[in-house]
Amino acid sequence: MKLSKFKYNLPEELIALHPTHNRDESRLLVLDKKTGAIEHKIFKDVVDYFTDQDVMVFNNTKVFPARLYGNKEKTGAEIEVFLLRELNHEQKLWDVLVDPARKIRIGNKLYFGENDEMVAEVIDNTTSRGRTLRFLYDGPYDEFKKALFALGETPLPKIIDRKVEPEDRERFQTIYAKHEGAVAAPTAGMHFSRELMKRLEINGINFAEVTLHVGLGNFRSVDVEDLTKHKMDSEQIYITDEACNIINKGKEERRRICGVGTTVMRTIETSVSTFGHVKPFEGWTNKFIFPPYEFKVADSMISNFHLPLSTLMMMSAAFAGYDNLMNAYDVAVKEKYRFGTYGDAMLII
Repeated sequence: MKLSKFKYNLPEELIALHPTHNRDESRLLVLDKKTGAIEHKIFKDVVDYFTDQDVMVFNNTKVFPARLYGNKEKTGAEIEVFLLRELNHEQKLWDVLVDPARKIRIGNKLYFGENDEMVAEVIDNTTSRGRTLRFLYDGPYDEFKKALFALGETPLPKIIDRKVEPEDRERFQTIYAKHEGAVAAPTAGMHFSRELMKRLEINGINFAEVTLHVGLGNFRSVDVEDLTKHKMDSEQIYITDEACNIINKGKEERRRICGVGTTVMRTIETSVSTFGHVKPFEGWTNKFIFPPYEFKVADSMISNFHLPLSTLMMMSAAFAGYDNLMNAYDVAVKEKYRFGTYGDAMLII
């Protein structure tokens, strides 16, 4: 499978800059992967496709305000710092990306906040873009984290070309987010409202939660034509006994198992037995799924409409079937569905 097969024409005006007013009222394209048939619905109609004891699997990661703007000592040059992950709790070490990267050297100090209330020192150059920062802060850890996150901004993807607004802190997050650690939201889950979750619960749908802390690797461009040569960045995942029991029981009873988003699909496919049972797991995954691929756990999936040439689109194509997906995207463009993080959704059954 070649990279160029995932090119399609996406008019710029179809990239959603804002979420829909109500989470569960975005549009929903329903694709039947066996027949290729397409239906056009509203997201809250998703309840009509699931019955008593079916299982929905959610990613309960929580996005933190990962983008900071600081100034370099002496020159005062503005530097954008993107927090990727905490490396050491006690020493306040963070793995970060800096932009512009060429202006930063080991030993440089960066100042954040109007009154320089946070200072960091560059202690390592890990890659051409990556750095390790040590934050210099004397107070207790909880206060440090609070101060750091108060300075941070919601890390909207660059494709959303506008200033971050106050509503983004709530909307660039699922309503069931629990475990902090993601620099991007699992977008398929952002369509679920409290009311919709309640309706699904009343209908007897079982919910299982897994955790994948979404990293920037999700959005890193693929630079090789031969997809077998692309390496995904590793992301941290957790699958609990409880989640395994809910999913495996659904499998045994031949219920519909729905993965809410590409991150869920990658998580559960990372730790699965040859019989299609999910096993508890705590660790890292760099699983890259692209066609052809045989999924062992979920038989339905909710996804957003992803950007051309993205690994997210490739995973969706692996699940829907390449021709089905390309046709669905073609229809979505013609019907003016909204694409990207804040865009509309697709249910593949």
